[in-house]
Amino acid sequence: MRSSPATDTRAGIDAIATASETSTRTIYKHFADKRALFVTVIVDSAAQVAEAEIALIERHLSTAADAGEVEAALRAFATDRLDETGGRLAGMAHSAAHRALIGQVRSEAAHLGTEVITRWWEVGPGRVRAELAAVFRRWAGTGLLHISDADRAAVHFSRLVSATPGPPASAVGADERAAWIADGVAVFVRAHRP
Repeated sequence: MRSSPATDTRAGIDAIATASETSTRTIYKHFADKRALFVTVIVDSAAQVAEAEIALIERHLSTAADAGEVEAALRAFATDRLDETGGRLAGMAHSAAHRALIGQVRSEAAHLGTEVITRWWEVGPGRVRAELAAVFRRWAGTGLLHISDADRAAVHFSRLVSATPGPPASAVGADERAAWIADGVAVFVRAHRP
């Protein structure tokens, strides 16, 4: 998938203006340079995606009241969160564009600098991880799971449920995806059963 000119750090400002149907003058009125535009795009996108993922956490994980509900809640959350490739944002209209943008961030991380990457992390993936860890801490406090390090458990959970049987970003059918999610959730719950 090709990224759009606004998210392609190699694109010229003229191409960005053309793609956004605006003038270069308007772009420079709002952004000091192309880098400032790119930083704004990645931070805003990360914040939007984080909001959507946090809403999924709240929808699926806030109601588990006993140990018997934990596995089903985690499975529902992971199913809504992940797409057929194990990537995040299933069912969200902007998921493909955001994944392309994240690929760009990863490839440009050294050039973007620590400050930009840290800001992206704080408003996006780090915020989602913190919310998931907060749920795990709460569940540990009420005895639903035994978790000594909720931050590490959030990473483990995410890795377990996003595993797929092929090369990265290779699609799997809905039934196979559901089986991989169920297995990942089951391993996580067994590891943290009180």
